[in-house]
Amino acid sequence: MPEDLNAMAVFAAVAEARGFRAAGERLGVSASAVSQTLRKLEGQLGVTLVQRTTRSVHLTEAGERLYASVRPALEELRTAVAAVGELSDVPRGTLRLLVGTAADPVLGGPLLAGFLTDHPHVRLDVVVSDEAVDIVAAGFDAGIQLGEWIDRDMVAVPVTGDIRMTVVGAPAYFARRGTPRQPRELVEHECLNWHQSAAAAPYRWEFTEPGPDGGREITVAVPARVLSTDSAVNIRLARAGLGLAIVYEDEVRDEIARGELVPVLQEFCEPFPGYYLYYPQRRHASPALRALIDHLRRARQSPSPRAARHAARAERPTSVAAKGQPRRSGRRQQD
Repeated sequence: MPEDLNAMAVFAAVAEARGFRAAGERLGVSASAVSQTLRKLEGQLGVTLVQRTTRSVHLTEAGERLYASVRPALEELRTAVAAVGELSDVPRGTLRLLVGTAADPVLGGPLLAGFLTDHPHVRLDVVVSDEAVDIVAAGFDAGIQLGEWIDRDMVAVPVTGDIRMTVVGAPAYFARRGTPRQPRELVEHECLNWHQSAAAAPYRWEFTEPGPDGGREITVAVPARVLSTDSAVNIRLARAGLGLAIVYEDEVRDEIARGELVPVLQEFCEPFPGYYLYYPQRRHASPALRALIDHLRRARQSPSPRAARHAARAERPTSVAAKGQPRRSGRRQQD
């Protein structure tokens, strides 16, 4: 029976990670060990569970059926193990987090280091991605993402205050091409744009009309001199004077302070709700996750200088915005 449970856990990890190497990293074993366990399980069952190629792993029809059956059982088993772990006063175990790419700096530096120092028996497995993922099905304990993209059935804990996007360019660019005074003038400029993936449409730059009758949203389909899936690439090119980029303000705060980049159209760039840690309502938070939540709350009460810039902005209400009502996230805009 223990071997059967282990094989099912390995199979579920392969199904969720869609690869032997990724599954092995999750389980703490080699890719070859994962492959051998899966082949043994397929031999016992007499069916092929996955189709293997040099680049990916896909479930067969039999694999899909088996995964649909064992996933709830494994989830209950994980919950039971976590419940037993709660009998200990010391948080321990592996905490799996799915983190949006722009939220990655939120976890860097003293924030995570302090948490790991305070809880030496907790291990972190952090996946940084902008892909839309069901964190329960993928085996994550929690995620960190913009609040507006979090489903209503999730428990959301604020990590930052409001954030803002800004349009930036190098002084050399403005000397050569002039400065846009309002968003619609961007169509006359060279822009460095972003899209979520190679198949996704370019991001349409979003602004809000200022003034007493403000609040009206403006969307501009800018001409892209460069189209990238990585905002860091656009920032470097903007510093080189090749065009204008729209990025999160905190991503370029140091460059602006040094005069390498200059923000424009600031009156059209309103703050919007920042990042939240989220997890399913129906799942009881493990001691490790509860410890992280408490750590994040303490960090917001006694913020570092960088976090203080977030906290100085308006707090977001505790309720989570509905999915499908995007503001200036710049990350998952739909076609």
